[in-house]
Amino acid sequence: MDVIEQNESWRILIVEDDERLADLTKEYLESNGLVVSVEGNGALAVDRIKNEKPDLVVLDLMLPGEDGLSICRKVRPYYNGPILMLTARTDDLDQVLGLEMGADDYMSKPVRPRVLLARIRALLRRITDQSSSDETNDAGSSDGEEPVRLVFNNLVVDRSMREAWLNDESIELTSAEFDLLWLLSSSAGTVLSREEIFTALRGIEYDGQDRSIDVRVSRIRPKIGDDPVHPKRIKTVRSKGYLFVKEA
Repeated sequence: MDVIEQNESWRILIVEDDERLADLTKEYLESNGLVVSVEGNGALAVDRIKNEKPDLVVLDLMLPGEDGLSICRKVRPYYNGPILMLTARTDDLDQVLGLEMGADDYMSKPVRPRVLLARIRALLRRITDQSSSDETNDAGSSDGEEPVRLVFNNLVVDRSMREAWLNDESIELTSAEFDLLWLLSSSAGTVLSREEIFTALRGIEYDGQDRSIDVRVSRIRPKIGDDPVHPKRIKTVRSKGYLFVKEA
């Protein structure tokens, strides 16, 4: 049994106005060791997320009171945990907008409970892996271990603090954006394929159609001072993937 399954303290907030669906989802997740609460009103969700700070939020796109995109945008300055957005439509625009508002992952309805649980565990596993890595580095590092801080001229990326700075100014990054920036920057000089990036960040196999990596790269570029049209720091390598340039 893995760490996620054993940890019964993970707190999940489901923001969903379909009471029956929310209750069924809650029951299934709780039967798999998670602590789950439900909020059916979008207008109340922002304060609950900010005040309760759940370990993960499952957020429906279409809600009464306030929609999921607006909620995601409002809570991101105060909440760094993973947000898994649910949408009843398969329109790429909804998915892209969700990612741009700060969602870490998305699923289209109807959602299969086992797949939802797998996605939640993948997101929570990132938190667990990060904590374990930080504890190892706090205990001391040895030659060959991955550094916790990377410096590229005026850009600094710190894994232990999960923060980045440009010209000594803090960069506002979502949890998913930081994970991607760290993955690319810690592999500086090496081209990473979308398949490699997707598997490393999502813990599931790339389906060849998901656009989340491209959306996040486009959002990260201007934040780290890169030119979105002619990028010099994070380059797109045609038919291969992305390359983080050490000396841009």
